[in-house]
Amino acid sequence: MTTPLADKIKAIIRQNGPISITDYFALCLADPEYGYYKTREPFGRRGDFITAPEVSQLFGEMIGVFLVQAWQKHLKPQRAIRIAEIGPGRGTMMADILRVISRLAPELYQGATVHMVETSAKLTALQAETLAAHTGKISWHESFDEVPDGFLLLAANEFFDAVPIRQFVRTSTGFCERLVGMDEHGDLAFAAGYGTVDPSLLPMGYREVGLGTIAEVAPARSAIMQMISDRLFANGGTGLFIDYGNLTPGFGDTLQAVLDHRFDPVLANPGLADLTSHVDFAPLAETARARSIHINGMMSQGEFLLGLGIAERAGSLGRDKDAAQQDAIRAAITRLVGANEGEMGALFKVLAVSSPAVELPPFVL
Repeated sequence: MTTPLADKIKAIIRQNGPISITDYFALCLADPEYGYYKTREPFGRRGDFITAPEVSQLFGEMIGVFLVQAWQKHLKPQRAIRIAEIGPGRGTMMADILRVISRLAPELYQGATVHMVETSAKLTALQAETLAAHTGKISWHESFDEVPDGFLLLAANEFFDAVPIRQFVRTSTGFCERLVGMDEHGDLAFAAGYGTVDPSLLPMGYREVGLGTIAEVAPARSAIMQMISDRLFANGGTGLFIDYGNLTPGFGDTLQAVLDHRFDPVLANPGLADLTSHVDFAPLAETARARSIHINGMMSQGEFLLGLGIAERAGSLGRDKDAAQQDAIRAAITRLVGANEGEMGALFKVLAVSSPAVELPPFVL
């Protein structure tokens, strides 16, 4: 079995030789003909995976609470205010954010414009349906640099995991670029490139790891974080980033594909399966710090949501519900904050940054 994108990738390899993991990643997600985000609706039970905003409205509501508190800590700027989201899925999280902002801070809601950074026409249409109640307030952009200047309140949930990475593999001669080529049967297969890579690209401790060890770096993620940081430095504001990944650097292959809510072999169904990798938060924080942006903190999603009061909000939401509805609310909260297998609380991490520096709960109590 093959896919149209697999055939296209094989043709590229036959003509030019093996391609980098970066190129394979980008083709799988963004190829204009067959890319995953160009052709499929990935979110929800009918898609390939469910994101936190789809688990419960409380997730987006807590993000809304956080952004209101950030606006208040920044002393309610009177200049142009932009509420923005990068990679907004079906628009569910922004709908929940705006509902909370309109209730808790009507002045902020009335004075701000909303900006959705989205490259998929299919998802843009879904977002417009989800956010129909806010028509006239929302603009769409294909890249973050199109968002107009102004004080920025930015959220990005499960965005960085979809930004392509580079992989290096330890061989007998040192670390080499990991590539995608073809085996003797004409199937896509991993390979090691010729020549060793610059050691400055590798995580600390690279000399001690064994043969076959994978190292991952994400220069494209750092470039995006630099652009966001420069915007925050110039205009002021706060950025919040949530993704699955690690707070400290390490080694290991985190490249993974998901198809129909199940993990799928990475090279099996290009264009049909979502392709992601774990986010290393430390380089993102270092990039922001190098651009003179304040790091409010990094913590697990469970700590973040509980610190913002999601448990109390869940109790309020379920107060007038029947037993079955209360059980559903409790199950959703457990999935969002729990640390067991299948739960998001420990796997997902949160990074918050601001300019100028302000103290933002729950990072500062």
